[in-house]
Amino acid sequence: MYRKQETVVPNDLPLVQELGTTLREWTQIWHKLYVSNKTTLFRSVQQMAYSLIEYHSQIVSGTLPNDDLVELRKKVTAKIDYGNRILGLDLVVRDEAGNTLDPERTSTVSLFRAHESASHSIDERIQEEKTLFSGVHTYSLLINLRNFVCNIGEDAELFMSLYDPDKSEFISENFLVRWDSTGMPKEIEKLNNFPALFTDLSSTDLIRQRLFLVCQIIRVGCMELKEGKKHTGGLRRPFGVAGSGLRNRFFIVSRWYICTGSRSLFVTLKLLPGDVFQVQKHYPHFVDRTTAIVRKMGFPEIILPGYVRNDIYVTLLQGEFDRGKKKTPKNVEVIMSVLDEEGNPMEKAIFPGVGYEGITEYKSVIYYQVKQPCWNETVKVAIPIEDVCRCHLRLTFRHRSSQDSRDKSEKPFGMAFVHLMKSDGTTLPDGKHELIVYKVDVKKADDAKTYLTLPGSYAEVEEKERQTGKSFHHAGIIPITKDSFQIATLTCSTKLTQNVDLLGLLNWRSNTERLEEILQKLMEVEGGEIIKFLQDTLDALFNIMMETSEEETYDTLVFNALVFIISLIGDIKFQHFNPVLETYISKHFSATLAYQKLTKVLNYFVGHAENPAHTERLYAALKAFKYLFCFIVQSRILYLRWVPALILTCSNSQVGLDSRSGQHIIHTKSCVSSTPLIFSLVLLDCRDVLLPLITDQLSGQLDDNSNKPDLEACVQLLSTVLDMLDCKDVGPTSGHVKLIVDRLLRRVNRTVINLSLDSPFIGHYLACMTAILKQMEDAHYAQYISTFKTRQDIIDFLMETFIMFKNLMGNVFPPDWMIMNLHQMKVFLRAIDQYSDVLNKYFLDAAHFHLQLWNNYFYLIVAFLTHKSLQLESFSLEKRDKILNKYGDMRKSIGFKLREMWNNLGQHKMKFIPAMVGPILEATLVPEPELRKATIPIFFDMMQCEHHFSTDHTFQKFENELITKLDQEVEGGRGDEQYKILLEKTLLEYCRRHRYLSQSGEALAFLLSSLLENLLAYRTITHDESPELRMSCTVNVLVRTLKHSSSISKYTLLCLRDLHLDRENYTEAAYTLLLHAELLEVWMYQTLSLFVCSFCPQMWEKAIEMAKQLVKLHENQMFDFIELSQLLKQQAQYYENIMHAMRPQPEYFAVGYYGQGFPSFLRNKMFIYRGKEYEWLEDFSLKLMSQFPNAVKMTSTSPPGDNIFNSPGQHIQCFTVKPVLNLPSQFKDKGLPEQILNYYRTNEVEKFQYSRPFRKGEKDPDNEFATMWIERTTYITAYRFPGILKWFEVKSMSVVKISPLDNAIETMELANEKLSNLVQQQACDRSLPVHPLSMMLNGIVDPAVMGGFSNYEKAFFTEAYMKKNPDHLERIEVLKHLIALQIPLLDEGIRIHGEKSTEQLKPLHNRLVTCFQDLRAKVEKLYGVITLKKSRVGSMVMPYIMSSTLRRMSTISNASGSSNGTSSRPAFQESVFTASCFLISRNKLPYFQLCSEG
Repeated sequence: MYRKQETVVPNDLPLVQELGTTLREWTQIWHKLYVSNKTTLFRSVQQMAYSLIEYHSQIVSGTLPNDDLVELRKKVTAKIDYGNRILGLDLVVRDEAGNTLDPERTSTVSLFRAHESASHSIDERIQEEKTLFSGVHTYSLLINLRNFVCNIGEDAELFMSLYDPDKSEFISENFLVRWDSTGMPKEIEKLNNFPALFTDLSSTDLIRQRLFLVCQIIRVGCMELKEGKKHTGGLRRPFGVAGSGLRNRFFIVSRWYICTGSRSLFVTLKLLPGDVFQVQKHYPHFVDRTTAIVRKMGFPEIILPGYVRNDIYVTLLQGEFDRGKKKTPKNVEVIMSVLDEEGNPMEKAIFPGVGYEGITEYKSVIYYQVKQPCWNETVKVAIPIEDVCRCHLRLTFRHRSSQDSRDKSEKPFGMAFVHLMKSDGTTLPDGKHELIVYKVDVKKADDAKTYLTLPGSYAEVEEKERQTGKSFHHAGIIPITKDSFQIATLTCSTKLTQNVDLLGLLNWRSNTERLEEILQKLMEVEGGEIIKFLQDTLDALFNIMMETSEEETYDTLVFNALVFIISLIGDIKFQHFNPVLETYISKHFSATLAYQKLTKVLNYFVGHAENPAHTERLYAALKAFKYLFCFIVQSRILYLRWVPALILTCSNSQVGLDSRSGQHIIHTKSCVSSTPLIFSLVLLDCRDVLLPLITDQLSGQLDDNSNKPDLEACVQLLSTVLDMLDCKDVGPTSGHVKLIVDRLLRRVNRTVINLSLDSPFIGHYLACMTAILKQMEDAHYAQYISTFKTRQDIIDFLMETFIMFKNLMGNVFPPDWMIMNLHQMKVFLRAIDQYSDVLNKYFLDAAHFHLQLWNNYFYLIVAFLTHKSLQLESFSLEKRDKILNKYGDMRKSIGFKLREMWNNLGQHKMKFIPAMVGPILEATLVPEPELRKATIPIFFDMMQCEHHFSTDHTFQKFENELITKLDQEVEGGRGDEQYKILLEKTLLEYCRRHRYLSQSGEALAFLLSSLLENLLAYRTITHDESPELRMSCTVNVLVRTLKHSSSISKYTLLCLRDLHLDRENYTEAAYTLLLHAELLEVWMYQTLSLFVCSFCPQMWEKAIEMAKQLVKLHENQMFDFIELSQLLKQQAQYYENIMHAMRPQPEYFAVGYYGQGFPSFLRNKMFIYRGKEYEWLEDFSLKLMSQFPNAVKMTSTSPPGDNIFNSPGQHIQCFTVKPVLNLPSQFKDKGLPEQILNYYRTNEVEKFQYSRPFRKGEKDPDNEFATMWIERTTYITAYRFPGILKWFEVKSMSVVKISPLDNAIETMELANEKLSNLVQQQACDRSLPVHPLSMMLNGIVDPAVMGGFSNYEKAFFTEAYMKKNPDHLERIEVLKHLIALQIPLLDEGIRIHGEKSTEQLKPLHNRLVTCFQDLRAKVEKLYGVITLKKSRVGSMVMPYIMSSTLRRMSTISNASGSSNGTSSRPAFQESVFTASCFLISRNKLPYFQLCSEG
């Protein structure tokens, strides 16, 4: 049963629905960013998602007022649009209310304008984000104290601050966190989360050479940790400090911890751009109400208007205190408080650290028995501005005893104070202050009115002495101690200044009689001080100007002061304050009449420019003219705003029609938006009159012969007209659309064609053209075509339209304008459908068929089909559903039209073969099942056409073109497994039903399927890190295309060559190059030379073969005898290298890939690999397994079972195989030097063997050889080694079982062969070391371990064995023959060994001689005697004696031998085989001929 389809209508607001959809889409992208480790973008998406979630909760709560909801809607849409842009998602266009626009209910022009507006807004936002770090000069450091692990046992205070070690100063306030004695924070609800934002950091702070985050730990308790209850408590004592450099931790979120033993401090850090307000705005999820704001001890780099601050930082530096009557230095505690002039304390005015409320009295840390304590403790004093003038700091000094009873009796022994404001109204200067320490043992010391009459610091004493000219004498009211004490102060205030002249300006109303002097003194103030008080300074200047508006006395002075400040900001030192000045002008400046005074003074300076007294002032004013003019304009704007009667009205521009000359001229660009024009176009009667005039005007402007058309004005007017015609309730528009089509469609088309893609008007004109096509009805298309006078005119129109459509699709509007692009495609689709009818009607018959026009049509359809905006499979599920619901799958419509138009061609189809094979292939590769089923049969139609019309009745052109294009398309990323299956199925289905194409078509279908499989595998593995896999895929593709597409094969070979060169496989690279040269069908000199050079390092035999061809080329064609001589010399060198150079032989390995987890080209297949030089099985296996880290290495060499073949995993089998010698015909049955044979042992081979021993029957404990069988597997590869790969697939495999007797025969043959050739080597080269010969001889004549051939005697020479196996008698005799053959070989070997033996080897040689005599007697007695007859030969080349040669050239005689030469052996044993064998001695070449004894 089928379930009925349900339509769910959500009840949520559209914005809430959009929020949910957006979050779901972003979540998927967020996950991908995490996986791909794109940290920056991941964090950005995370922040935006958190913001949207917060907005969503606010909207659905339903508690927001309407105004707040409207404002929140703007924030939501802005955030969504911005996020979509940076994530590469589609632009969402909205109406003024923030709702998504429906393209069906929106005119094309309005839709384009909405896209343009939205894109511009997002671009501005992105630009702001880009300049967030580069544009601002203030930064904030967010830290979060996660945990503090330290067993103190008392309460603790953690002070965290920023410290510059190079300047030895703290640059920030303290962030204070209190810990209790149990090791937990006192604010337990903040456990593991103590955030703090260090603000106002400037760019210069970030580039400090060193900057540290320091944490000072103060314990609060007894003097000593182990003291008991009777001891004084509540004392602040230093405990420890932690710190870490921040230089490399900026711009990342880092985790920082300090760990010493069991003490750890865990902190996270993140640098954020902007001040505290900007950070709260952009990073609300980082900074909330619980975040402590820690300010910099100083001003930020830019002080924006409205920035208010009034902080005084006091640092207790150091002191020196007399011990008095005590034997040890005092334990000094400093108590600081802020008092007014009456002595009343200012409540909660002192802040030791951010994070807690202020305190009234601050107690310093106590250093135990230190005479000169250095505290360096900084606190912030924050009191109202109006109270600063009457407040002072009081510091009292007290000795603290560790004993509670004594401590209670201790009284303060000293007191110091300092005024926060000087008598001239300026604040306490920044820097160090040496305070006078007074005694407090009299009552007057507590009376503020008394001690405030005294100097508080030695600087005040010096000032009074300077003023009076007399030395200061203390009156003695309060005695002065011998103690000294220093503090440092820093004032950070935007209202309190330390400059007298600036203070005079700010307080100008109290000194109006000195106003002229004050204005002149202002220009002597240091620039940094003015910048700090920029807003207050400018306000004061304009207040002077406004409040003295009836007097002109101060206008020039204020003007000069203003020019001075503007020039100051123009200085490079303060140039980053330009935005501050601009912000002040736009938001804080309020002098409505200032423009009158400023222009008057400026005009005066200009009018008196020739006066030398004003030249300098005029020059300075012109340098500051930009901001002077801004002040004047803003003042005028403010004036007009507050004087409505003077507001100027702007008259609407009209369209001027000059009927007398017959020309209609567009006077202004603003005419298109004028209200009368729009209103007139809405009215039907007016439209009937105006529209012909407008179309005539636009037609004339856009005419091809127009010199300089006003493109901007024309497109604005045309878009306005089209926008009005596309609105509802404007009456019938069919006639008006017809008028526009007749007069303007061709003009607009050609304008679009002539405009470049980077023209600012191309998008506007394309929108207008799309709007025209959208509003055209079917009748409009037919009527418009009928207006053309000739078929050629129709051809010209359709040709330019098809080309224009193809070039414009997706190339004008940005990719993220999804709605606009799809709207354009939908309109184009309908137009193409209409133009298809025109093709069928006018250009299908033989007389009027136009090939190029039809070609352009098909190319347009394919371009439409494959356009990226229509490939739904590449989109997210949400986006795909949106497109299908709104537009459907337009590819199906155009694909069915393609099939219909192809079928309409009839006899003309052959004209499009093979040119149209590639485009049709592109269409069939679009991953839409119905479309593929509709278009793939076109291939069969092409095959059928070519077969029918070609003279040889084949479809070779189609086949070659299809294979070539298929390779290109698959390499470009198209095609999949489903396409391969469908292509094969469809072609087979059609071909098998055809009378003549059943066989050839079926072959092509299978070929294409196989090629596709290899191409898909190659594409999959192209980006794999394993070059070996890429090489395999490359060769697989090469095999399939070698006979069909030489261009693909050549390109593939070059790719393969490059892969070999990267892996230093020079031999394989040379073979690849050789195959490439064969495909080129030309043996060029350069190619052969390169090939020879490629082989020169080791492959001298192949190099000689290539060199011989070059010799013929030089000798018979080029006649370059000089080059020929060099080539022959090189060839001679190759021969010499063969005979004398050492050449390592590579190992060969069999590798089986079993299991379904491998790619198809490896799955359940076996390959033979050619190893590199000196590469053994262990190294090769390690390299192989690294390519497949998930694979399991098989320990058995037996073929696996079906369970392994069908398993989902990967199983690799790897073992060594031996190549089977394959001598060329010219070398067979001839004595060859070993050097020649060595090459053919491992080269020119394609057959390999692997022998696996096994036991058959019961094991004989006395002789294991009797039951030892050999299973020998022979592998034959598809190609010979070496070749274009270092591995080839095994094509055939055979298994034979070798009996123990045959195994013994083979073993003896190999032993004799090895002994014979070693003896020959020793005889040939007397310089060779004798140790290998010693070892071999000793192993044969004295087999202590293996037992020698005596094991064979026990196993095979017994009567019982012979009776049981009578068919083995012949092979038993062969084995005996081989045993007897060892004796003369051993004899010669021992002779040579004796000649080369040294004194150290004499004992061994004597042992060998003794053993050999016993062995010889035994063998000759049992198996006969073989003698060697010597003779000379003239060759100096030592041949290699094969084991088979040794057998053939030997005969066996009876040990007792008869005089007539007959033997007691059977006849087959007495046959004589002769062969040549050359043994080299010092002076002669003996020739050994084996004959019967006697």
